[in-house]
Amino acid sequence: MPPDAPELTTLQRALMDFAFPVHSVQSSRHIRRLHWYVSCRLVIEGGFNPRNILPRPPILVERKGKRRILHHAPEAAKGGERTILGGLKTKQLDVTVTIPAVGPVLAVSLKGTNNAFRNLTNRMEEAAGDCTNIHMAYPALVYGFWHVLRANEEDYPTEGGNLRLKDGTYDRQDVAILRGGRPLEAVERYSEALRRLSGRNDLREPPSTYEACSLTLVKCRSGRDETAVYSEFPPSEAELDFNEFFSKLYASYDRRFIYHAPALKSRTRRENWDPESPLLVDTVLGGEDFGEITPRTT
Repeated sequence: MPPDAPELTTLQRALMDFAFPVHSVQSSRHIRRLHWYVSCRLVIEGGFNPRNILPRPPILVERKGKRRILHHAPEAAKGGERTILGGLKTKQLDVTVTIPAVGPVLAVSLKGTNNAFRNLTNRMEEAAGDCTNIHMAYPALVYGFWHVLRANEEDYPTEGGNLRLKDGTYDRQDVAILRGGRPLEAVERYSEALRRLSGRNDLREPPSTYEACSLTLVKCRSGRDETAVYSEFPPSEAELDFNEFFSKLYASYDRRFIYHAPALKSRTRRENWDPESPLLVDTVLGGEDFGEITPRTT
């Protein structure tokens, strides 16, 4: 079955599809909508041209003089992942910004885990190896890693997707948050590992670290329609906060491709959108659904 076309999506809808998937998690479709969320956010907030992003978000840019006007355009959307040459092997990147005559400049890798959290040790090794492979071939690439975990709370067991309860409780290996709200030790260790894998500021620094990492637990105790970010861990002010994650990616990109490479600025500078753009007025700014996103406007 071909992948669904990307669509403008809220974070809440993306997390809902992840925590309560309607398709097998082996198909990766439970995480696909988060790919679309990232690609749309890179346009609206990041100022990247949608034609340079894959998956191609359902957004068009209309140019009127100095104005850059955003329109919602489902017909413009295109799914897929970009395959690039790594230092050790080729790699399919989940979300990629590629600028003509410059190459891939920013990418985000997304992972999702619904259960078996004691296996997170393996994810640490995979994340470090993946980052090294990409940065060996593209040391200037701004690379981010965002991992979402289903916050299976021992106090509030909730079925979802292929996750089944036994006598009304989670299997012990599927618990992420222990009774009383304490994170599983494996989850705490994993969050600390991601902190150490984050913060690469200069392309001459070791290739094994990302420019930014984020860990988001998904609260699902109240069922599918009440899916939300689990705010108790990691705390919102922590280094792994997903909103801070995007800010770090933009800052790294600007340092590398704007301030340190002024000769490329005409190609690499990020756009400022007209605040009266129909996409912003009618959708993004029309309610609270996109409240975590601050559009990049003039």
